[in-house]
Amino acid sequence: ESGMVVGLGTGSTAYFAVERLGQKLASGELTDIVAIPTSVRTKEQAESLGIPLVTLDTHSKLDVAIDGADEVDPDLNLVKGGGGALLREKMVEVRADKFIVIVDESKLCDGLGPGFPLPVEITPFCHEHTLRTIAALPSCAGGNAVLRMGSSSSNVCDGDEIAVTDNGNYIVDLHFTEAIKDAPTMATELKNTVGVVEHGLFCGMTTAGKLHTHLDLFYFQVISLDHALLLQ
Repeated sequence: ESGMVVGLGTGSTAYFAVERLGQKLASGELTDIVAIPTSVRTKEQAESLGIPLVTLDTHSKLDVAIDGADEVDPDLNLVKGGGGALLREKMVEVRADKFIVIVDESKLCDGLGPGFPLPVEITPFCHEHTLRTIAALPSCAGGNAVLRMGSSSSNVCDGDEIAVTDNGNYIVDLHFTEAIKDAPTMATELKNTVGVVEHGLFCGMTTAGKLHTHLDLFYFQVISLDHALLLQ
């Protein structure tokens, strides 16, 4: 709606949401919108579309954030950050009254882990030590910790240099062959590990959610308030 502060996600799904927002602003259908991007590439896209941008420094409360996800389990826990923007995504999206995640059916799973590696952003300082520490966490047992190489926007190795995020950090991708047994516990253990900046588990951000089909997409709304609305 006009007058909103909007969080703009990162990735292929979020790209189309940003494009659509730009179109609605250009047509005058929406007015007085300001947006907070979650990556350099989303910032550049939004600027090219004439979307007014602000930051959390001036707008700490958002009306809505829109993004995609790499995996979604039945409890609406998410794996995000395949595109390397997990820290900024979480910083922005946790401040939104409504967090809308758009996924297709392929992202729905019975358990997080096997379908998509879990990214963990770490400091460059003593990064090999931090990688080993992560791999040794009880909740991460069975996971293979791999330092991301090449582009930070893909967990597929596409270069010989260590991938560097927009924040100047590195990413460890945790590969699992079996479903993560307790995502909230893993989230806590990772967050409490010195050297870890942020992880791609988005847990505890939902009090309700709905799934429904529309234009061959599955939409659900992750609400950070004590109410839930079906997307119309």
